[in-house]
Amino acid sequence: MSKFKKKKSGELPPVSTAALPDIVFMLLFFFMTVTTFKKDDYKVAQKFPYADQIQKLDKTDPVIYIYAGTPSKNYQKDVGSQPKIQLNDKFADVSEIKDYWFNTLNTDLGPEFRNVAITALKVDGETNMGLVADIKQNLREINALKINYTTRNGNSSKNFEK
Repeated sequence: MSKFKKKKSGELPPVSTAALPDIVFMLLFFFMTVTTFKKDDYKVAQKFPYADQIQKLDKTDPVIYIYAGTPSKNYQKDVGSQPKIQLNDKFADVSEIKDYWFNTLNTDLGPEFRNVAITALKVDGETNMGLVADIKQNLREINALKINYTTRNGNSSKNFEK
């Protein structure tokens, strides 16, 4: 009799898959918490002007976004190259701003935010001020007086460089 027994075969033991569901769910929860979704598809140019005195909005602020600028190259053959207004994912006329503002307020934010809602204008730096003035006039008519202009941080003299 020998003290040591020889292995019967050189097979490896099977890999335990008991922890596999835990790892899969851990990865699933990780990606669910860190993934963000893009809210709108930008159909207008988004090259904002520079400003040196800026203030960031809180993430908790009730914000309604209005985009204005030259249509992207993909859309210029359909709508032309003149500056346009984009509300959500469609081009709109200035007269549609009031309805859009109230619909967004009532559906996304809630009517209790009527007096504190901020309208953020994301206007391309090359857009003429006539369009911006028309947007602001429509917002004044519905008493939406809290307006934020989206800008890039930098020296404002860069706005005049071509």
